[in-house]
Amino acid sequence: MDGGDATVEWKVTCASWIKRPENAHLVVIAKSNGTSSSSLEIFSFDPITASLSTSPKATYVFEESGNAVCIAVHPTGDDFVCSTTTGCKLFELYGHEDNIKFVCKEFPLKDVGPQKCMAFSVDGSKLATGGVDGHFRLFEWPTMRIIVDEPKAHKSFRDMDFSLDSEFLASTSTDGAARIWKTSDGVPVTLTRNSDENIELCRFSKDGTKPFLFTTIQKGNKTLMAVWDISTWKKIGHKSLLKKPTSIMSISLDGKYLALGSKDGDVCVIEVKKMEISSLHRRVHLGTNITSLEFCPSERCINGPVTATDY
Repeated sequence: MDGGDATVEWKVTCASWIKRPENAHLVVIAKSNGTSSSSLEIFSFDPITASLSTSPKATYVFEESGNAVCIAVHPTGDDFVCSTTTGCKLFELYGHEDNIKFVCKEFPLKDVGPQKCMAFSVDGSKLATGGVDGHFRLFEWPTMRIIVDEPKAHKSFRDMDFSLDSEFLASTSTDGAARIWKTSDGVPVTLTRNSDENIELCRFSKDGTKPFLFTTIQKGNKTLMAVWDISTWKKIGHKSLLKKPTSIMSISLDGKYLALGSKDGDVCVIEVKKMEISSLHRRVHLGTNITSLEFCPSERCINGPVTATDY
């Protein structure tokens, strides 16, 4: 992806959907030239062609050096938080269609450092952050009252997700551990795993029926999709689907589909009800570790760091 000086190679570092009324959704994309410059760009989405606008509707250039690591968008689509390698920034979004504007505001907490994971609860009342240093924080939104402040929650965060009712948050660590946090008081539960298992990615079911937690488990050379009963936090089954190490997982807002991105650029979509692969897209990002993967809020497509893939 090019931008600015044609002699400089710009790379997308992360991206996220911005849900808007009447399905006029947007996508915010963070890109960097790998040295001293990085920016955020907002594009409109055309559901007919499943493509983004050819040019950004709004742009923000970071004044300081550092690359964007992850983006968390509030369910209303009015705010989003961007974590960079130097800290966090809060953005407010204004306007509609071709008159989009967004402004950077000071993040309420200073010196929190780079966050590997961030997520808003489904009801929009909480913001969770998981640091590269393993520090877990859970805030009320928008008051930013601290509910949980655990400096040594993990060795370093790998992934996190809120349950549909916003009662629980699951988090995983780079050392293979996984914890469940009760969002009302921050009491944690550690998921049980065998000594040869690493729990890597996590997503709660979102279809509104019997709630489950889905995780990927790396067991030697095997990659498994596991299902957990959230009333007991016991694993009730597992299955081998995408038979290669995974880097990212996403679930559709209606809970009908899961998506997995591999470390070598493949994407597979899983039908949750059958726990079977619905479609497999090879070499979407050839030989590249997929770092961002998210379903469109309303259409049957997935937004990755660079492209959107139909399924």
